[in-house]
Amino acid sequence: ELVESGGGLVEAGGSLRLSCAASGFIFGISAMRWFRQIPGRERELVAGIRSIPDGTGAEYADSVKGRFTISGDSAKRAVYLQMNSLKIDDTAVYYCNAIAGGTDYWGQGTQVTVSS
Repeated sequence: ELVESGGGLVEAGGSLRLSCAASGFIFGISAMRWFRQIPGRERELVAGIRSIPDGTGAEYADSVKGRFTISGDSAKRAVYLQMNSLKIDDTAVYYCNAIAGGTDYWGQGTQVTVSS
């Protein structure tokens, strides 16, 4: 199970930190990622990490590079997304994703709304 938290309403230029806690996985988690989705559009990859906690293997969408940072805590089996300098275009439902045993797992999503 993946449980996200930390979404909400923020003004443009502000910051939010999303958290995703993983539990109940039988197989080891090989990667954790954040996706986002706007209604009527495909879900897009925002950031991903292959190694927790040193952050190696981190990747970012071009639209968030320099503004978002993904990190993890292996002891807590959690991954975080620090989002700074938020823009109106960042408004979306953000989903946590984990790859374990060759299978994708998804959280329920958390809404992020950036206002002008």
